[in-house]
Amino acid sequence: MSEPLILLIETATTSCSVALSEGGRVIAVKEANERNIHASHITVFIEEVMKSSGKPYSDLEAVAISKGPGSYTGLRIGVSTAKGLCFALGIPLISVNTLEAMAKGLIKSRQLESSCYLVPMIDARRMEVYTAIFKSDLTLIEEVNAKIVDQASFDQFQSNKLILFGDGADKFKELFSERSNMMFFDFENSAAHLAELANNKLINGDLENMAYFEPFYLKDFVTTAKS
Repeated sequence: MSEPLILLIETATTSCSVALSEGGRVIAVKEANERNIHASHITVFIEEVMKSSGKPYSDLEAVAISKGPGSYTGLRIGVSTAKGLCFALGIPLISVNTLEAMAKGLIKSRQLESSCYLVPMIDARRMEVYTAIFKSDLTLIEEVNAKIVDQASFDQFQSNKLILFGDGADKFKELFSERSNMMFFDFENSAAHLAELANNKLINGDLENMAYFEPFYLKDFVTTAKS
């Protein structure tokens, strides 16, 4: 029996990323980390990933999307693309929380102490980030939230080693420079980080209703008038 083939899409941040997994193992990936390229690149990346893998679209068993929180525009583009493929191919849609996928990606790429707490951060402008806190086994310690970070943030975790990462983390290096329990790791979002989580969801039948599914924006989209 063949293992499930899942197309994975990540557009929640500046990273525009597409991967293909077979049984939770990534077999192809195409990505770029640039602003405002999702609309022009996402379908090209999908085509390139499918072509490089040698797999036909008819072999896909599901499409998985990084559902947010993150960029409003990026999420809309990713979800609409994923839905279009699912409808066209008659296959289910899987969604994975972006912050959980980031934590999973860091766990797979680094040797981490089991006592570490993982703090993925997605930039939400100024001193605000979308974040959550996970143990190194992905147990959720603090729910997903929009946090305005100041010097007192994370005071309740002073006895824990915290790893801050993601495109929202770098701007706090100076703020927390004297906090010996905090570490900052370089990290870029990738569709590859969705692979195992999406595969488990497919096996467990944890699928989305495509008629009603919307990205997890966390906050309402606000436009600002030009001055």
